Amino acid sequence: KGFAMTGWRLGYMGAPLWLAKGCSKIQSQFTSGANSFSQKAAVSALNSSKEDVFKMRNVFASRKKLVLGQLTEINEFEVNDPQGAFYIFVNASKLVGKSHESKILDSVDDFCDLLLEKYGVAVVPGSAFGAPQCFRISYAASEKELEEAIRRIKTAVEHLST
Repeated sequence: KGFAMTGWRLGYMGAPLWLAKGCSKIQSQFTSGANSFSQKAAVSALNSSKEDVFKMRNVFASRKKLVLGQLTEINEFEVNDPQGAFYIFVNASKLVGKSHESKILDSVDDFCDLLLEKYGVAVVPGSAFGAPQCFRISYAASEKELEEAIRRIKTAVEHLST
């Protein structure tokens, strides 16, 4: 992730020997055969200057602060402060039972559908991660896009009725 190679399914781990041995027992069941271009790209990334990584880290920290600040202004939301990802889980369970244009939200998943269909904002339902009371929003977008997305989310919440 630090080298913007997310999704490439290539990584490494530094750990005490006892933990590394335990992980290696299950690792082979989940991953195998990293392709050659990913391996070469990883070698290049690891051998290159880390200056861009630090710049990216600072940009993401700024985006996280922006998104957390704006989402916490929405009274119906409880927001976590992630420590190692570029996603924020938002507890939106207070919205369940409210309605939009006479359609009752039976779940946070319904709110996610509403955001996508009526407001053009894509978030991922927390039910996909075992947290049905939440949705996940990524802050891996420009500050301008994030501000617009949160403005639309606020509008969606304001247009809900009890």
